[in-house]
Amino acid sequence: MRWMVVAPLLVLGAAVAGCGAGGERPAARTPSAADKGTLASPGSVTSPGSSAGPGRVVAGAGCNGTSVFLGEGFPEVRGTAKDAELWGLLFAKGPPPLPRGEEVKIVWRMTGEGPLQIQAELPDGTRASIAWGPEQHDSSSWRRPGQEWGTGFVFPKPGCWKIELTRTRGSGHAWLLVR
Repeated sequence: MRWMVVAPLLVLGAAVAGCGAGGERPAARTPSAADKGTLASPGSVTSPGSSAGPGRVVAGAGCNGTSVFLGEGFPEVRGTAKDAELWGLLFAKGPPPLPRGEEVKIVWRMTGEGPLQIQAELPDGTRASIAWGPEQHDSSSWRRPGQEWGTGFVFPKPGCWKIELTRTRGSGHAWLLVR
């Protein structure tokens, strides 16, 4: 009976883990006490020390440490930012890896000031095509801090893509795995 529970968890961990050093995929992890403030459903905001929304889990580290959050809605990523807070909502059929050669819609929420500039690049210098955006959204049901923009990317190659977002005040990035 124990094997029937563990096997699906191992498959889920392998499916959502990102790339690490040497191309290895880190194992999925369970939420820690430090994660409690970030484990919210897309429709809610939590703060450190508050309880997480139902069904929300940290599925594993994405490329280079970007956490992927799964739950009832679309997968979310929390980016690393300076003078800002950064979140991405992945309009994908499942968690990363994202498909290459297809348009992928990603909605971003970022605090700070000024217009948003965005680019996606592999470590070898290859850039993703921006199919559209960033388009600022005036209203939304996704509740994360900051202003919201929609983007459409086409990633031409598999790998760990660094998405860089810059505003007049505030900058950040998130890493996304593409198959």
